[in-house]
Amino acid sequence: MQDFRKLKVWEKSHSFTLAIYQATTNFPKGEMYGLTSQMRRAASSIPTNIAEGCGRGGNAELARFLRIALSSASEVEYQILLAHDLKFITNSDHDVLYNSISEVKRMLTGFIQKLITDY
Repeated sequence: MQDFRKLKVWEKSHSFTLAIYQATTNFPKGEMYGLTSQMRRAASSIPTNIAEGCGRGGNAELARFLRIALSSASEVEYQILLAHDLKFITNSDHDVLYNSISEVKRMLTGFIQKLITDY
């Protein structure tokens, strides 16, 4: 068991989640239970699964939860594109969020590979 707060990938994904919450505050009210909720849930699932995996026993379990986090990252990556195409976020916000989630996905992939290699 390890402290998830000491992991760079958790820090980045937590910061990303905060950015998603901020970016979705001005979405149309009609999206409160639609895209706003979906994006927030998918984004928060990333650091949540990292934390849960750290609380499990062993690298195999941690890698499994990191894969779930990676799936959530892919989900929110699409939702960022959708929000941009619907004109809910600006080009600038899109670029920042897209670059951030891309970095989180790279970090998760690298971490998973390291765990598999070490296992």
